[in-house]
Order: sequence, then C-alpha cells, then structure tokens
Amino acid sequence: MNLEFTLRCPISADLDRVRRLVRLHARHSGLRRERLDDLVLAVNEAVTNVLDHGGGTGTVTARSDREGVTVEIVDAAGRLTRDHLAAARVDPTSSHGFGLWVIRHLCDRIDVEQRSEGSLLRLHVRRPPAAG
Repeated sequence: MNLEFTLRCPISADLDRVRRLVRLHARHSGLRRERLDDLVLAVNEAVTNVLDHGGGTGTVTARSDREGVTVEIVDAAGRLTRDHLAAARVDPTSSHGFGLWVIRHLCDRIDVEQRSEGSLLRLHVRRPPAAG
C-alpha cells in the first residue's frame, strides 16, 4: 500500500521547522540527495521572501505525484507577481533579489498566481527515475 499525504503548515519565522517538514515530506515522496536539497533550499528562499518582503503570513503546502514534489507557498499579502519572477537576476551591487533567482534555477517548474488568499508560488522538483 502506498500512503500519500499532504503537508500543510503556516509560515512562521521558525524556518528550521519549515525546512524539516518539507525535507521529511519530500524524502517520503522519493526525492534524494541534490534534488531533495534543491527543493528545501528553494522553499527556504520563498518563505524568507514572504517574511522579509511580503505580508509575513501564509502557508506552505507540499504534495507529491508520479513526477515529483510540488510545494505551494501562499503569501497572504499577495505582492509577488509573475513579473517579479521574470525579472529575478543576480545583481552583485545589491543585497536583494537572489532568492527568486535561486528558486528559478533550482526548480524544474515554477509559477505564480494571484488568488483571493494571496500570491501563490508553485515550485515543482521532478523525482529522478528509479535505478533499474
């Protein structure tokens, strides 16, 4: 029997807790090594952005499917847009803007939607094929 579950937790300043929960879910869902670390780092950056640049509140929801793991980060303030994501680049003259750039480079798919509950950032990391 294959037991699937959904992780849902509130965003808080306890980033270590959020990282641990996402790591546990992603490992249970079959992510390993670099792909597991990539997802955890991307989620950390997204939650940090909510805390530092967004409304400071929201939720993290993780689900798995046949392909891999999808994590949705909702920022209740709704400030993040697709334009922010498209414009993300590394600027050595600034201490800001690295988070979205990192997210874009670590995840296989990303998307931003505006919803009634706020901005939803969806991150997807594919599970590597099973060794066989």
